[in-house]
Parts: sequence; structure tokens; C-alpha cells
Amino acid sequence: KKDLQHLSREERRRRRRATAKYRTAHATRERIRVEAFNMAFAELRKLLPTLPPDKKLSKIEILRLAICYISYLNHVLDV
Repeated sequence: KKDLQHLSREERRRRRRATAKYRTAHATRERIRVEAFNMAFAELRKLLPTLPPDKKLSKIEILRLAICYISYLNHVLDV
């Protein structure tokens, strides 16, 4: 730590981030975030009607279909 004292605060921060421990912690947090993101898409996908019901959809297709389905449901409620 003493050899870092001559560095600016920003340089020390950058060097700290480069440690293996930091990278491992960051990778773990990112993996958890991505898993939660994918689980949310899977839950949304279950609520959308498609033929066939088990048709594989990309994330953008899921979002677009959800938008269309919500619009359709709004229309049904308005009638």
C-alpha cells in the first residue's frame, strides 16, 4: 500500500479495480444480474400467447410481442 501513496487518488482507484479479487467479485455480480434479467424474460415469455406455445423467441421478440399483447388487452377492455 505504501508504494501507492505517491499516486493520485484516481490512479489508486484504477489500480485497486484491476485486482483479481475485484474482477472476480464484479464477474459474480454481473452473472447474478444477467441470471435475474434472463429469469424476468422467461417469466414474461410464459405470459405471452404464441403458436406453437413453446416457440423460442429472442428478447426483442418477447418485448415486441408483450407490447402487442398489452395493446390487444387494452383494446378488449375498451370495447
